[in-house]
Amino acid sequence: MIVKTHALLLALAGLAAADSFPVNIRVDAARPGNDLKPIWRFFGADEPNYATMKHGDELLGHLGSLKPDQVFFRAHSLLVTGDGTPALKWGSTNAYTEDAAGNPVYDWTIIDDIFDTYRKNGVRPYVQIGFMPQALSVKPEPYRHHWTPRAKYEEIYTGWAYPPKDWAKWEELVYQWAKHSVEKYGPEEVLTWYWQTWNEPNIGYWRGSREEFFKLHDHAVRAVRRAIPEAKVGGPDVAGGPGGDFLKGFIEHCLHGKNLASGEKGTPLDFISFHAKGSPRDVGGRVQMGISNQLRDIDNAFNVIARYPELKDTPIVIGESDPEGCAACQGPNLAYRNGTMYSSYTAASFPRKLDLADKHGVNLEGALTWAFEFEDQPYFAGFRSLATNGIDKPVLNVFRMFSKMSGKRLPVASDAAVSLPDILRSGVRGKADVSALAAMDGNKITVLVWHYHDDDVRGADAEVRIDLTGAPAGTPEMSRYLVDETHSNAFTAWLAMGSPQQPTEEQIADLEQACRLAEVKENAAFTEKDGQSYVTVTLPRQGVTLLELKW
Repeated sequence: MIVKTHALLLALAGLAAADSFPVNIRVDAARPGNDLKPIWRFFGADEPNYATMKHGDELLGHLGSLKPDQVFFRAHSLLVTGDGTPALKWGSTNAYTEDAAGNPVYDWTIIDDIFDTYRKNGVRPYVQIGFMPQALSVKPEPYRHHWTPRAKYEEIYTGWAYPPKDWAKWEELVYQWAKHSVEKYGPEEVLTWYWQTWNEPNIGYWRGSREEFFKLHDHAVRAVRRAIPEAKVGGPDVAGGPGGDFLKGFIEHCLHGKNLASGEKGTPLDFISFHAKGSPRDVGGRVQMGISNQLRDIDNAFNVIARYPELKDTPIVIGESDPEGCAACQGPNLAYRNGTMYSSYTAASFPRKLDLADKHGVNLEGALTWAFEFEDQPYFAGFRSLATNGIDKPVLNVFRMFSKMSGKRLPVASDAAVSLPDILRSGVRGKADVSALAAMDGNKITVLVWHYHDDDVRGADAEVRIDLTGAPAGTPEMSRYLVDETHSNAFTAWLAMGSPQQPTEEQIADLEQACRLAEVKENAAFTEKDGQSYVTVTLPRQGVTLLELKW
Protein backbone atom coordinates (compact mmCIF):
# COMPACT_ATOMS: atom_id res chain seq x y z
CA MET A 1 0.00 0.00 0.00
CA ILE A 2 2.69 2.50 0.94
CA VAL A 3 4.50 2.06 -2.38
CA LYS A 4 1.31 2.70 -4.35
CA THR A 5 0.49 5.69 -2.16
CA HIS A 6 3.88 7.27 -2.71
CA ALA A 7 3.66 6.63 -6.43
CA LEU A 8 0.39 8.53 -6.54
CA LEU A 9 1.84 11.36 -4.49
CA LEU A 10 4.85 11.62 -6.77
CA ALA A 11 2.47 11.90 -9.69
CA LEU A 12 0.61 14.68 -7.88
CA ALA A 13 3.86 16.47 -7.20
CA GLY A 14 4.61 16.41 -10.88
CA LEU A 15 1.63 18.70 -11.43
CA ALA A 16 3.56 21.55 -9.83
CA ALA A 17 4.92 24.29 -12.02
CA ALA A 18 7.61 22.90 -14.33
CA ASP A 19 9.79 25.98 -14.05
CA SER A 20 12.32 26.30 -11.27
CA PHE A 21 14.44 29.18 -10.08
CA PRO A 22 18.01 29.37 -8.75
CA VAL A 23 18.86 30.26 -5.17
CA ASN A 24 22.30 30.86 -3.72
CA ILE A 25 22.77 30.55 0.03
CA ARG A 26 26.11 31.30 1.67
CA VAL A 27 26.93 29.72 5.03
CA ASP A 28 30.03 31.14 6.69
CA ALA A 29 31.58 28.38 8.79
CA ALA A 30 34.62 30.57 9.50
CA ARG A 31 32.62 33.00 11.63
CA PRO A 32 30.62 31.05 14.22
CA GLY A 33 28.48 33.23 16.44
CA ASN A 34 26.67 32.59 19.70
CA ASP A 35 25.19 29.27 20.73
CA LEU A 36 22.14 28.28 18.70
CA LYS A 37 19.46 28.36 21.38
CA PRO A 38 16.90 25.53 21.24
CA ILE A 39 13.98 27.94 21.58
CA TRP A 40 11.66 25.39 19.93
CA ARG A 41 11.57 23.05 22.96
CA PHE A 42 8.37 24.44 24.54
CA PHE A 43 4.85 23.14 23.85
CA GLY A 44 1.39 23.48 25.37
CA ALA A 45 -2.34 22.91 25.15
CA ASP A 46 -5.69 24.09 26.51
CA GLU A 47 -6.64 20.60 27.65
CA PRO A 48 -4.36 19.26 30.44
CA ASN A 49 -5.98 15.85 30.69
CA TYR A 50 -5.11 14.72 27.16
CA ALA A 51 -1.55 14.24 28.42
CA THR A 52 -2.47 11.10 30.33
CA MET A 53 -4.53 9.51 27.55
CA LYS A 54 -3.23 6.98 25.02
CA HIS A 55 -2.11 9.24 22.19
CA GLY A 56 -1.25 12.16 24.46
CA ASP A 57 1.14 10.00 26.46
CA GLU A 58 2.64 8.73 23.21
CA LEU A 59 3.09 12.22 21.80
CA LEU A 60 4.73 13.46 25.00
CA GLY A 61 7.22 10.64 24.48
CA HIS A 62 8.01 11.98 21.01
CA LEU A 63 8.45 15.50 22.37
CA GLY A 64 10.59 14.42 25.28
CA SER A 65 12.86 12.40 23.03
CA LEU A 66 13.75 15.55 21.06
CA LYS A 67 15.80 16.91 23.98
CA PRO A 68 15.27 14.81 27.12
CA ASP A 69 14.58 16.78 30.30
CA GLN A 70 14.87 20.09 28.43
CA VAL A 71 11.41 20.07 26.82
CA PHE A 72 8.67 21.97 28.69
CA PHE A 73 4.89 21.74 28.54
CA ARG A 74 2.37 24.41 29.55
CA ALA A 75 -1.31 23.60 30.08
CA HIS A 76 -4.40 25.52 31.10
CA SER A 77 -6.89 24.52 33.81
CA LEU A 78 -4.58 22.76 36.25
CA LEU A 79 -6.62 24.08 39.19
CA VAL A 80 -10.07 23.86 37.59
CA THR A 81 -12.81 21.96 39.43
CA GLY A 82 -14.02 18.74 37.80
CA ASP A 83 -13.43 15.01 37.46
CA GLY A 84 -10.62 15.19 34.93
CA THR A 85 -12.72 14.38 31.87
CA PRO A 86 -11.32 16.38 28.94
CA ALA A 87 -13.22 18.22 26.22
CA LEU A 88 -12.40 20.91 23.71
CA LYS A 89 -10.90 23.87 25.56
CA TRP A 90 -11.71 22.22 28.88
CA GLY A 91 -9.82 20.33 31.53
CA SER A 92 -9.92 19.85 35.29
CA THR A 93 -8.09 18.28 38.23
CA ASN A 94 -10.32 18.89 41.28
CA ALA A 95 -7.25 20.06 43.17
CA TYR A 96 -9.31 22.31 45.45
CA THR A 97 -12.75 21.87 46.97
CA GLU A 98 -14.23 22.83 50.33
CA ASP A 99 -16.06 20.81 52.95
CA ALA A 100 -19.44 21.78 54.37
CA ALA A 101 -17.77 24.14 56.81
CA GLY A 102 -15.82 25.93 54.06
CA ASN A 103 -12.48 24.37 54.93
CA PRO A 104 -10.08 23.68 52.05
CA VAL A 105 -9.78 20.13 50.70
CA TYR A 106 -6.69 19.55 48.54
CA ASP A 107 -6.39 16.63 46.15
CA TRP A 108 -3.30 16.40 43.94
CA THR A 109 -4.14 13.02 42.37
CA ILE A 110 -4.94 14.22 38.85
CA ILE A 111 -2.23 16.90 38.76
CA ASP A 112 0.31 14.32 39.90
CA ASP A 113 -0.82 11.96 37.17
CA ILE A 114 -0.34 14.72 34.58
CA PHE A 115 3.09 15.77 35.83
CA ASP A 116 4.18 12.14 36.30
CA THR A 117 3.32 11.55 32.65
CA TYR A 118 5.41 14.55 31.64
CA ARG A 119 8.38 13.39 33.67
CA LYS A 120 8.39 9.77 32.57
CA ASN A 121 8.54 11.08 28.99
CA GLY A 122 11.45 13.46 29.57
CA VAL A 123 9.20 16.55 29.66
CA ARG A 124 9.06 19.13 32.46
CA PRO A 125 6.20 21.40 33.59
CA TYR A 126 5.89 25.03 32.63
CA VAL A 127 3.45 25.48 35.49
CA GLN A 128 0.48 27.70 34.78
CA ILE A 129 -1.12 28.64 38.11
CA GLY A 130 -4.82 28.63 37.28
CA PHE A 131 -7.64 28.70 36.74
CA MET A 132 -9.99 29.49 39.66
CA PRO A 133 -11.54 26.53 41.51
CA GLN A 134 -15.30 26.75 41.68
CA ALA A 135 -15.38 26.98 45.47
CA LEU A 136 -13.08 30.03 45.37
CA SER A 137 -14.64 31.92 42.45
CA VAL A 138 -16.55 35.14 43.12
CA LYS A 139 -18.90 33.98 40.33
CA PRO A 140 -19.04 30.19 40.59
CA GLU A 141 -22.03 29.72 38.27
CA PRO A 142 -22.07 28.88 35.45
CA TYR A 143 -18.81 26.96 35.72
CA ARG A 144 -18.48 23.96 33.39
CA HIS A 145 -18.82 25.01 29.75
CA HIS A 146 -19.56 22.72 26.77
CA TRP A 147 -17.91 24.65 23.97
CA THR A 148 -17.72 23.37 20.39
CA PRO A 149 -16.03 24.91 17.32
CA ARG A 150 -19.47 26.10 16.21
CA ALA A 151 -19.99 28.14 19.39
CA LYS A 152 -18.84 31.66 20.09
CA TYR A 153 -15.37 31.71 21.63
CA GLU A 154 -16.63 33.89 24.49
CA GLU A 155 -18.76 31.02 25.77
CA ILE A 156 -15.70 29.47 27.41
CA TYR A 157 -15.36 32.31 29.93
CA THR A 158 -17.32 30.91 32.86
CA GLY A 159 -16.74 30.82 36.63
CA TRP A 160 -13.12 29.65 36.37
CA ALA A 161 -12.10 33.02 34.86
CA TYR A 162 -12.98 35.15 37.91
CA PRO A 163 -11.00 36.44 40.91
CA PRO A 164 -11.01 34.55 44.21
CA LYS A 165 -13.52 35.39 46.90
CA ASP A 166 -10.77 34.87 49.49
CA TRP A 167 -7.22 35.99 48.65
CA ALA A 168 -5.70 34.17 51.61
CA LYS A 169 -7.26 30.88 50.52
CA TRP A 170 -5.98 31.47 46.98
CA GLU A 171 -2.44 32.02 48.23
CA GLU A 172 -2.62 29.01 50.53
CA LEU A 173 -3.81 26.81 47.63
CA VAL A 174 -0.81 27.81 45.54
CA TYR A 175 1.52 27.34 48.53
CA GLN A 176 0.17 23.85 49.25
CA TRP A 177 0.57 22.91 45.57
CA ALA A 178 4.15 24.15 45.41
CA LYS A 179 4.95 22.54 48.76
CA HIS A 180 3.50 19.23 47.56
CA SER A 181 5.50 19.50 44.32
CA VAL A 182 8.83 19.94 46.08
CA GLU A 183 8.02 17.10 48.48
CA LYS A 184 7.07 14.77 45.64
CA TYR A 185 9.63 15.67 42.99
CA GLY A 186 12.47 17.12 45.05
CA PRO A 187 13.97 20.62 45.14
CA GLU A 188 16.51 19.97 42.37
CA GLU A 189 13.71 19.04 39.98
CA VAL A 190 11.20 21.78 40.76
CA LEU A 191 13.88 24.46 40.51
CA THR A 192 14.02 23.70 36.77
CA TRP A 193 10.29 24.42 36.33
CA TYR A 194 8.74 27.70 35.24
CA TRP A 195 5.94 29.04 37.47
CA GLN A 196 3.59 31.69 36.04
CA THR A 197 0.13 32.92 36.95
CA TRP A 198 -2.93 32.55 34.72
CA ASN A 199 -3.24 33.05 30.97
CA GLU A 200 -3.76 36.15 28.83
CA PRO A 201 -5.06 38.34 31.67
CA ASN A 202 -5.61 41.26 29.29
CA ILE A 203 -8.52 39.53 27.50
CA GLY A 204 -11.49 37.38 28.52
CA TYR A 205 -9.48 34.76 30.33
CA TRP A 206 -9.40 37.14 33.31
CA ARG A 207 -12.72 38.64 34.44
CA GLY A 208 -11.17 40.91 37.03
CA SER A 209 -9.36 44.23 36.76
CA ARG A 210 -5.70 44.68 35.89
CA GLU A 211 -4.89 45.55 39.51
CA GLU A 212 -6.73 42.42 40.64
CA PHE A 213 -4.56 40.36 38.31
CA PHE A 214 -1.43 41.94 39.78
CA LYS A 215 -2.79 41.02 43.21
CA LEU A 216 -3.54 37.46 42.06
CA HIS A 217 -0.03 37.18 40.66
CA ASP A 218 1.68 38.67 43.73
CA HIS A 219 -0.09 36.27 46.07
CA ALA A 220 0.73 33.31 43.80
CA VAL A 221 4.40 34.24 43.53
CA ARG A 222 4.69 34.77 47.28
CA ALA A 223 3.09 31.34 47.78
CA VAL A 224 5.47 29.58 45.42
CA ARG A 225 8.50 31.29 46.93
CA ARG A 226 7.36 30.39 50.47
CA ALA A 227 7.46 26.73 49.44
CA ILE A 228 10.39 26.92 47.02
CA PRO A 229 12.52 29.99 47.88
CA GLU A 230 14.53 29.90 44.64
CA ALA A 231 11.70 28.89 42.30
CA LYS A 232 11.71 30.39 38.79
CA VAL A 233 8.69 32.76 38.71
CA GLY A 234 7.51 35.15 36.01
CA GLY A 235 4.77 36.19 33.62
CA PRO A 236 2.39 37.60 32.54
CA ASP A 237 1.71 35.45 29.41
CA VAL A 238 -0.22 38.37 28.00
CA ALA A 239 -2.05 38.16 24.65
CA GLY A 240 -1.06 40.20 21.60
CA GLY A 241 2.66 40.76 22.08
CA PRO A 242 2.86 43.70 24.50
CA GLY A 243 -0.95 43.60 24.92
CA GLY A 244 -1.27 47.35 24.48
CA ASP A 245 0.34 48.77 27.61
CA PHE A 246 -0.31 45.66 29.74
CA LEU A 247 3.19 44.18 29.46
CA LYS A 248 4.73 47.54 30.30
CA GLY A 249 2.40 47.93 33.27
CA PHE A 250 3.25 44.44 34.51
CA ILE A 251 6.99 45.08 34.27
CA GLU A 252 6.64 48.41 36.06
CA HIS A 253 4.61 46.72 38.78
CA CYS A 254 7.17 43.94 39.26
CA LEU A 255 10.20 46.22 39.19
CA HIS A 256 8.96 49.35 40.95
CA GLY A 257 5.40 48.90 42.19
CA LYS A 258 3.87 47.96 45.51
CA ASN A 259 3.58 44.23 46.01
CA LEU A 260 -0.14 43.67 46.59
CA ALA A 261 0.48 40.60 48.74
CA SER A 262 3.32 41.75 50.97
CA GLY A 263 3.05 45.55 50.79
CA GLU A 264 6.74 45.76 49.97
CA LYS A 265 8.31 47.11 46.78
CA GLY A 266 8.38 44.86 43.71
CA THR A 267 7.62 41.27 42.77
CA PRO A 268 10.25 38.69 41.73
CA LEU A 269 10.61 38.44 37.94
CA ASP A 270 12.85 35.59 36.80
CA PHE A 271 11.43 35.39 33.27
CA ILE A 272 9.09 37.43 31.09
CA SER A 273 6.38 35.83 28.97
CA PHE A 274 3.95 37.05 26.32
CA HIS A 275 2.01 35.56 23.41
CA ALA A 276 2.36 36.14 19.66
CA LYS A 277 -0.05 34.95 16.97
CA GLY A 278 -0.34 35.16 13.21
CA SER A 279 -3.53 35.91 11.30
CA PRO A 280 -4.37 33.57 8.39
CA ARG A 281 -7.38 34.29 6.20
CA ASP A 282 -9.40 32.59 3.51
CA VAL A 283 -8.80 34.21 0.12
CA GLY A 284 -11.00 32.79 -2.61
CA GLY A 285 -10.93 29.28 -1.18
CA ARG A 286 -7.24 29.17 -0.30
CA VAL A 287 -5.36 30.10 2.84
CA GLN A 288 -3.15 33.16 3.06
CA MET A 289 -1.00 33.12 6.17
CA GLY A 290 -0.25 36.16 8.34
CA ILE A 291 3.33 35.61 9.44
CA SER A 292 3.89 39.36 9.65
CA ASN A 293 1.27 39.64 12.41
CA GLN A 294 3.02 37.09 14.58
CA LEU A 295 6.47 38.57 14.09
CA ARG A 296 5.19 42.10 14.74
CA ASP A 297 3.73 40.91 18.05
CA ILE A 298 7.19 39.64 18.97
CA ASP A 299 8.96 42.75 17.68
CA ASN A 300 6.66 45.05 19.66
CA ALA A 301 6.98 43.06 22.89
CA PHE A 302 10.76 42.89 22.60
CA ASN A 303 10.76 46.64 22.07
CA VAL A 304 8.99 47.14 25.41
CA ILE A 305 11.30 44.76 27.30
CA ALA A 306 14.44 46.29 25.77
CA ARG A 307 13.59 49.65 27.33
CA TYR A 308 14.53 48.24 30.74
CA PRO A 309 18.32 47.80 30.95
CA GLU A 310 17.92 45.74 34.12
CA LEU A 311 16.05 43.11 32.04
CA LYS A 312 18.78 42.72 29.40
CA ASP A 313 19.69 39.23 30.61
CA THR A 314 16.26 38.19 31.89
CA PRO A 315 15.04 35.11 29.98
CA ILE A 316 12.02 35.60 27.74
CA VAL A 317 9.60 32.81 26.84
CA ILE A 318 7.00 33.51 24.18
CA GLY A 319 4.40 31.48 26.07
CA GLU A 320 2.26 30.84 22.98
CA SER A 321 3.77 31.41 19.54
CA ASP A 322 1.59 30.24 16.65
CA PRO A 323 0.18 31.01 13.20
CA GLU A 324 -3.16 31.97 14.84
CA GLY A 325 -4.97 31.90 18.13
CA CYS A 326 -7.33 28.94 18.59
CA ALA A 327 -6.05 25.37 18.39
CA ALA A 328 -9.52 23.86 18.83
CA CYS A 329 -11.23 26.10 16.25
CA GLN A 330 -11.96 24.98 12.71
CA GLY A 331 -12.64 26.87 9.47
CA PRO A 332 -11.50 27.58 5.90
CA ASN A 333 -8.84 30.05 7.07
CA LEU A 334 -7.36 27.29 9.25
CA ALA A 335 -7.02 24.66 6.53
CA TYR A 336 -3.23 25.04 6.59
CA ARG A 337 -2.83 22.87 9.68
CA ASN A 338 -2.63 19.32 8.34
CA GLY A 339 -0.05 19.71 5.62
CA THR A 340 3.17 21.44 4.60
CA MET A 341 1.96 25.03 4.95
CA TYR A 342 2.17 24.61 8.73
CA SER A 343 5.58 22.93 8.59
CA SER A 344 7.15 25.47 6.22
CA TYR A 345 5.69 28.38 8.22
CA THR A 346 7.24 26.92 11.37
CA ALA A 347 10.65 26.53 9.74
CA ALA A 348 10.60 30.08 8.36
CA SER A 349 9.32 31.77 11.53
CA PHE A 350 11.54 30.35 14.27
CA PRO A 351 14.87 31.74 12.96
CA ARG A 352 13.19 35.15 12.60
CA LYS A 353 12.33 35.06 16.31
CA LEU A 354 16.04 34.67 17.04
CA ASP A 355 16.79 37.51 14.63
CA LEU A 356 14.32 39.78 16.42
CA ALA A 357 15.93 38.98 19.77
CA ASP A 358 19.31 39.95 18.31
CA LYS A 359 17.81 43.14 16.90
CA HIS A 360 16.61 44.25 20.33
CA GLY A 361 19.44 42.77 22.39
CA VAL A 362 17.12 40.68 24.57
CA ASN A 363 17.49 37.14 25.93
CA LEU A 364 15.00 34.89 24.12
CA GLU A 365 14.97 31.54 25.88
CA GLY A 366 11.95 29.87 24.30
CA ALA A 367 9.01 30.09 21.92
CA LEU A 368 6.17 27.79 22.95
CA THR A 369 4.11 26.07 20.26
CA TRP A 370 0.51 25.87 21.45
CA ALA A 371 -0.29 22.60 19.70
CA PHE A 372 -0.60 19.07 21.03
CA GLU A 373 -3.28 16.52 20.12
CA PHE A 374 -7.04 15.99 20.47
CA GLU A 375 -8.08 12.59 21.72
CA ASP A 376 -11.07 10.74 20.19
CA GLN A 377 -11.49 13.18 17.30
CA PRO A 378 -11.62 12.38 13.55
CA TYR A 379 -8.40 11.93 11.64
CA PHE A 380 -6.99 15.22 10.34
CA ALA A 381 -10.00 17.10 11.70
CA GLY A 382 -8.47 20.52 11.08
CA PHE A 383 -7.32 21.29 14.60
CA ARG A 384 -3.95 22.89 15.25
CA SER A 385 -2.12 19.84 16.52
CA LEU A 386 1.16 17.96 16.17
CA ALA A 387 -0.49 14.58 15.67
CA THR A 388 -3.89 13.04 14.98
CA ASN A 389 -4.91 9.68 16.44
CA GLY A 390 -1.28 8.81 16.99
CA ILE A 391 -0.21 9.83 13.48
CA ASP A 392 2.35 12.64 13.43
CA LYS A 393 1.72 15.63 11.19
CA PRO A 394 4.44 17.12 8.96
CA VAL A 395 5.01 20.00 11.38
CA LEU A 396 6.30 17.64 14.08
CA ASN A 397 9.07 16.59 11.73
CA VAL A 398 10.32 20.18 11.57
CA PHE A 399 10.81 20.03 15.34
CA ARG A 400 12.69 16.77 14.81
CA MET A 401 14.92 18.68 12.41
CA PHE A 402 15.45 21.49 14.93
CA SER A 403 16.46 18.91 17.53
CA LYS A 404 19.32 17.72 15.30
CA MET A 405 20.89 21.20 15.25
CA SER A 406 23.41 22.25 17.91
CA GLY A 407 26.55 24.28 18.48
CA LYS A 408 27.26 27.81 17.30
CA ARG A 409 24.94 29.64 14.91
CA LEU A 410 26.59 30.41 11.58
CA PRO A 411 25.98 33.53 9.47
CA VAL A 412 23.68 32.86 6.50
CA ALA A 413 23.03 35.01 3.43
CA SER A 414 20.46 34.01 0.82
CA ASP A 415 19.71 35.84 -2.41
CA ALA A 416 16.11 34.58 -2.19
CA ALA A 417 15.41 35.50 1.43
CA VAL A 418 12.69 38.01 2.22
CA SER A 419 14.31 40.50 4.58
CA LEU A 420 13.15 40.78 8.17
CA PRO A 421 11.93 44.39 7.70
CA ASP A 422 9.92 43.32 4.63
CA ILE A 423 8.36 40.36 6.48
CA LEU A 424 7.43 42.59 9.40
CA ARG A 425 5.87 45.09 7.02
CA SER A 426 3.95 42.84 4.63
CA GLY A 427 4.76 39.17 5.16
CA VAL A 428 5.76 36.92 2.26
CA ARG A 429 3.31 38.00 -0.41
CA GLY A 430 5.57 38.65 -3.43
CA LYS A 431 8.47 36.33 -4.13
CA ALA A 432 8.90 33.18 -2.05
CA ASP A 433 11.17 33.20 0.99
CA VAL A 434 13.99 30.66 0.57
CA SER A 435 16.64 30.84 3.24
CA ALA A 436 18.39 28.84 5.92
CA LEU A 437 19.42 28.44 9.55
CA ALA A 438 22.87 26.93 10.10
CA ALA A 439 25.01 25.77 13.01
CA MET A 440 28.40 24.19 13.62
CA ASP A 441 29.17 21.78 16.44
CA GLY A 442 32.72 20.45 16.32
CA ASN A 443 33.15 18.69 12.97
CA LYS A 444 29.42 18.82 12.18
CA ILE A 445 27.55 21.48 10.21
CA THR A 446 23.76 21.48 10.00
CA VAL A 447 21.80 23.60 7.56
CA LEU A 448 17.99 23.89 7.68
CA VAL A 449 16.54 25.28 4.43
CA TRP A 450 12.92 26.32 3.88
CA HIS A 451 10.86 27.38 0.86
CA TYR A 452 7.96 29.41 2.21
CA HIS A 453 5.20 31.66 0.89
CA ASP A 454 2.15 33.07 2.71
CA ASP A 455 -0.17 31.89 -0.08
CA ASP A 456 -1.12 28.21 -0.06
CA VAL A 457 -0.66 27.71 -3.79
CA ARG A 458 1.71 25.69 -5.91
CA GLY A 459 4.90 27.28 -7.14
CA ALA A 460 8.16 26.56 -8.86
CA ASP A 461 10.86 24.46 -7.22
CA ALA A 462 13.93 26.18 -5.84
CA GLU A 463 17.26 24.92 -7.17
CA VAL A 464 19.41 25.76 -4.16
CA ARG A 465 23.18 25.99 -4.02
CA ILE A 466 24.59 26.23 -0.48
CA ASP A 467 28.16 27.53 -0.39
CA LEU A 468 29.99 26.40 2.74
CA THR A 469 32.65 29.05 3.21
CA GLY A 470 35.33 28.05 5.70
CA ALA A 471 34.12 24.46 5.99
CA PRO A 472 36.65 21.71 6.77
CA ALA A 473 38.52 20.24 3.82
CA GLY A 474 37.50 16.92 2.38
CA THR A 475 34.22 15.19 1.63
CA PRO A 476 31.86 14.90 4.61
CA GLU A 477 29.36 12.21 5.42
CA MET A 478 26.09 13.86 4.41
CA SER A 479 22.58 13.08 5.61
CA ARG A 480 19.54 14.84 4.22
CA TYR A 481 16.07 14.96 5.76
CA LEU A 482 13.04 16.29 3.92
CA VAL A 483 9.48 17.40 4.65
CA ASP A 484 7.39 18.08 1.57
CA GLU A 485 4.31 16.76 -0.20
CA THR A 486 5.74 13.26 -0.58
CA HIS A 487 8.16 12.94 2.35
CA SER A 488 7.57 12.95 6.12
CA ASN A 489 3.92 13.59 5.33
CA ALA A 490 1.13 11.32 6.57
CA PHE A 491 -1.57 13.79 5.50
CA THR A 492 -1.07 13.37 1.77
CA ALA A 493 -0.67 9.62 2.31
CA TRP A 494 -4.04 9.62 4.10
CA LEU A 495 -5.66 11.62 1.31
CA ALA A 496 -4.34 9.16 -1.26
CA MET A 497 -5.99 6.35 0.70
CA GLY A 498 -9.35 8.07 0.30
CA SER A 499 -9.31 9.86 3.67
CA PRO A 500 -10.46 6.87 5.75
CA GLN A 501 -11.88 7.64 9.18
CA GLN A 502 -11.65 3.98 10.13
CA PRO A 503 -8.35 2.94 8.55
CA THR A 504 -7.42 -0.69 8.46
CA GLU A 505 -4.43 -2.04 10.37
CA GLU A 506 -2.48 -2.04 7.10
CA GLN A 507 -3.42 1.59 6.42
CA ILE A 508 -2.44 2.61 9.95
CA ALA A 509 0.92 0.91 9.50
CA ASP A 510 1.40 2.79 6.23
CA LEU A 511 0.48 6.11 7.89
CA GLU A 512 2.88 5.44 10.74
CA GLN A 513 5.62 4.85 8.18
CA ALA A 514 4.69 7.97 6.18
CA CYS A 515 4.66 10.24 9.24
CA ARG A 516 8.28 9.60 10.22
CA LEU A 517 11.07 12.04 9.42
CA ALA A 518 12.30 10.86 6.02
CA GLU A 519 15.97 10.65 5.18
CA VAL A 520 16.46 11.00 1.44
CA LYS A 521 19.32 10.72 -1.04
CA GLU A 522 17.79 12.16 -4.20
CA ASN A 523 18.17 15.73 -5.50
CA ALA A 524 21.18 16.57 -3.33
CA ALA A 525 24.90 16.56 -4.06
CA PHE A 526 28.08 17.69 -2.30
CA THR A 527 30.90 19.19 -4.35
CA GLU A 528 34.41 20.32 -3.38
CA LYS A 529 36.23 22.20 -6.12
CA ASP A 530 39.18 24.59 -6.03
CA GLY A 531 38.97 24.80 -2.24
CA GLN A 532 35.26 25.67 -2.29
CA SER A 533 32.61 23.33 -0.86
CA TYR A 534 28.97 23.52 -1.77
CA VAL A 535 25.79 21.46 -1.71
CA THR A 536 23.03 21.57 -4.28
CA VAL A 537 19.46 20.57 -3.47
CA THR A 538 16.06 20.84 -5.12
CA LEU A 539 13.41 22.12 -2.74
CA PRO A 540 9.73 22.41 -3.71
CA ARG A 541 7.35 25.12 -2.49
CA GLN A 542 6.49 24.49 1.18
CA GLY A 543 9.45 22.13 1.46
CA VAL A 544 11.83 22.06 4.42
CA THR A 545 15.12 20.17 4.33
CA LEU A 546 17.89 19.58 6.84
CA LEU A 547 21.43 18.85 5.74
CA GLU A 548 23.77 17.26 8.26
CA LEU A 549 27.41 17.19 7.23
CA LYS A 550 30.10 15.48 9.31
CA TRP A 551 33.82 15.64 8.53
